[in-house]
Parts: sequence; structure tokens; C-alpha cells
Amino acid sequence: MTWTAPVVPRTDPPMVAGERESLDAWLDYHRSTLLTICQGLTGGQLARRAVPPSTLSLLGLVRHLAEVERAWFRRRAAGETGLGSLYSSDEDPDGAFDLAVADGAEADFAAFIRECELARAAAAGRSLDQTFVHEHDGNTYDLRWVYVHMIEEYARHSGHADILREQIDGVTGD
Repeated sequence: MTWTAPVVPRTDPPMVAGERESLDAWLDYHRSTLLTICQGLTGGQLARRAVPPSTLSLLGLVRHLAEVERAWFRRRAAGETGLGSLYSSDEDPDGAFDLAVADGAEADFAAFIRECELARAAAAGRSLDQTFVHEHDGNTYDLRWVYVHMIEEYARHSGHADILREQIDGVTGD
């Protein structure tokens, strides 16, 4: 049996909310938007590099965003140690994209969902004013910046995902 990306519910963020509630709701909205764009596609369709010569695929975006969730919320903001990358390495820094294969789609989607859950848990109870020093650039960031950056990251990549989806089967999003 061929695995197919499931239908995912998406909830609109509240029109009036406090800062934290708004940031959480908008980030969850963008997380579910990515999965909504992918719903109904097979692993083969998700792994398809629909805009040659780019190695970008919907599955690659899911894998990339799982890594980004892990890096910003767990490794940096929460200070979890010993967390490597899920798909990329020094030898293949674009492994999230380059190594995405159809047979791994179900596991990759499960990893994405798990990383989002773990990111939520890592951020829960932390002040938006909490700061940390980035291990690569040495700059100081606060958790608020991480939320805004993640919303921007998803919004940008959802635009890519819309184009990829349309190239695969003609479906366009809202």
C-alpha cells in the first residue's frame, strides 16, 4: 500500500489575542499550512523535484523545517545538548533536501510532527524575553525573535510549497 500524506486540520489564528497566544497560534497555523499543501500526495509526489534544476521538493521542505524547529527551539532556546541535525551533516549540509526519498515520506512526516511537538514543549513556560547566545554567530537572541523568525521561515517556504504543489498536480492553495 502506498502511503499518502493525511488531511490536516488548520485553525485560523485569533483576531484579538495576547502576544504569546498570537505567536503560538500563527506559528501553528503556518505549521499546518505546510502539511495542508502536502495532503493527499504520495511519497513519490512529495519527493518529486518539480522545478529543475532545483533539488527542492515538498518532502525536502518538511524535512528542512523539522530541522529548523529542532535547531531554534530545542537546541538554542531551550539549550538541549547533544542534538544533532536530523538529515543534514557537515558532508551534506543540504541533506534535508538532497536526500529526501519517497520511501521515507511517512517517517519524515512523523519526525516533523514530533519536532513540532517537542518545540512547543521546549518553548512552554519560557518568557519571550529569555535570551540565548547562538552557537555559530555569537549573537544574542530572545525567544520572541525565534517565534517571529519561524513564522517568517514557514511563510516563505509555504510560498515555495504552493509552487511545487501546483507543478505536481495543478492544485493551488488558499
